[in-house]
Amino acid sequence: MQYTIRNVPGRLDEALRRAARERGKSLNEMAIEALARGAGVTVERDRQRDLGDIAGTWRKDPAFDVALAAQDTIDEEMWR
Repeated sequence: MQYTIRNVPGRLDEALRRAARERGKSLNEMAIEALARGAGVTVERDRQRDLGDIAGTWRKDPAFDVALAAQDTIDEEMWR
């Protein structure tokens, strides 16, 4: 299918051209991807990170616990 799109706003044109350059794609490819995303019909899944490589690596840090607890204190003067 072929389309002709007119009156593309300047900001959109700049964004599409910049994205195409950054990704090494043609303006046409970038426009089709943007249209597909906007219409909710993307074929490709967005790349997600599962954080499995860092899960379970937390180490207790008393200084962090103190800093976190300080954020939970209420300044009574501010709430009057």
